[in-house]
Amino acid sequence: MNSEEMLLRPSRKGLLRGQPLKLLLVLTLFNSANALSGIFVPVYLFKTNQSYLLVGVFSLLQYAAGGLCVWLVGPWVKRKGLVSSLRTGLALSGVFYLAVLLLGQRAVDWAAVLGLVSGTASGCFWLAYNVLYFEITEKNNRDAYNGMAGLLASAVGMAAPFLSGLIIGASRGNVGYTFIFSISLALFATAAIVSASIRKRPPQGKYSWSFPIKELRIGNSPWRRFTPAIVLQGLRDGVFMFVLGLAVYAATGAEQKVGTFYLVTSLVAMATFWLCGRWLKPSRRKWAMLGGTLALAGVILPLLGGMSYSNLLLLGIGTSLFAPLYMIPMTSSVFDLMGRNEEAVQSRVELTVLREAALTVGRLIGTTVFLIVAGSAAGESGFPWLLLALGSAPIFGWWWIRNMLDTGTGSGSGSGTTAGGTRRA
Repeated sequence: MNSEEMLLRPSRKGLLRGQPLKLLLVLTLFNSANALSGIFVPVYLFKTNQSYLLVGVFSLLQYAAGGLCVWLVGPWVKRKGLVSSLRTGLALSGVFYLAVLLLGQRAVDWAAVLGLVSGTASGCFWLAYNVLYFEITEKNNRDAYNGMAGLLASAVGMAAPFLSGLIIGASRGNVGYTFIFSISLALFATAAIVSASIRKRPPQGKYSWSFPIKELRIGNSPWRRFTPAIVLQGLRDGVFMFVLGLAVYAATGAEQKVGTFYLVTSLVAMATFWLCGRWLKPSRRKWAMLGGTLALAGVILPLLGGMSYSNLLLLGIGTSLFAPLYMIPMTSSVFDLMGRNEEAVQSRVELTVLREAALTVGRLIGTTVFLIVAGSAAGESGFPWLLLALGSAPIFGWWWIRNMLDTGTGSGSGSGTTAGGTRRA
């Protein structure tokens, strides 16, 4: 077994030992920093400017910069910059919050630049994290790892926004925002220190710019079906990631209510991610994902009666209940494709770039539609119908990949070719 194989081999006796535990710790610190402040950045911009369009443009540029960054740094990550890319993402995240701190209320005038910085930070971090995540997990334990990651993300997503809301609500002016942004800056610094102990991977060969396109051109490649499904995932997530907290603030005018919203919804998500992480297996992915996508669309229906705090809370609780049934099978199945044969493993960076590009396309489309609705005559009254349309998109994604979600299907069994022409066993 060569050095790279040793690094790629996950621990069967203890998934969360050694390097996997360190990576999960870095992820949790990253999520904690964003849970403290990231949720309130759109609120901070909206509170100063009272403009949905400004928040939408900020998010649009954030997604665009993230997607472009992933595409550009792919060769660097594959050659020798995997862990360096992770640290760069953490460092730029710190720069983003430092800039918001220094700009204060003038941040609204720099919203476009801030969106680009935040997106670049996310691109560097998530490309590196996703490759590392693939390297330390395998098909048999990927659902369990995703369940634990979701559990920890829900735990920090429960406590951090609630504490932030309390601090902001109890402070005068923007003093509370300054405090929580400072804490996030410290958490990113801590994550960077922890990441220094993650072992550097050996060079992974020459980067192929054309590999993702070649893969999509192969008639029987599973990526031809999964890529549109990932786009539809991004279509929903791009808007839902920023609009719920913003809608809660718009409905109540209180940051503390935003914190309470995430306290309740994340508590529910923590329990469901834990249960799904224990219950979900590859053989159960197909029907679990169908139930999850249908339920995620159904819980949006109360908003048609008005975007009140109670209706938004129902949506948040419902989303927390059913999102793991969709997200865990989707994420695990996509990363299973990267390990279906030796060439796919060697091209894991290129395939991660393909996944991130598909997510970015979906997020850009969804956010652009949000901007159109926000700037139209319908305005805020059109948001419930927009959320229902975008929230239903994963149903069509499930239909597109439904026959590839059973055990082994599309992730190691059957015949087919890869972009390099290698036959799959």
